[in-house]
Amino acid sequence: MSAMIGLGIAGGLIVIGSIAIVISGIKSLINGNQDIRKISSFLVPFAVFGIAYGMTGDITEAGVATMLFMMALMALMILFSGFRSTFNI
Repeated sequence: MSAMIGLGIAGGLIVIGSIAIVISGIKSLINGNQDIRKISSFLVPFAVFGIAYGMTGDITEAGVATMLFMMALMALMILFSGFRSTFNI
């Protein structure tokens, strides 16, 4: 019972945080503080999750696949930025 309450609270906080990020992004885009490419990068995990869900058909497997893909992408970006700074590209 307490696990369900904790999961509900965690899910609610994730939804509230996502809504706040979207509102802040729209406000920054309207004010001209951000570029549309930077704002749209927030949608990448949702697109990856949608593709993974379409391929697996299971929410749990799609979530794990999304997490693994995003971690691999993060590692590649860290490696790429390290090469860029090392070789002054």
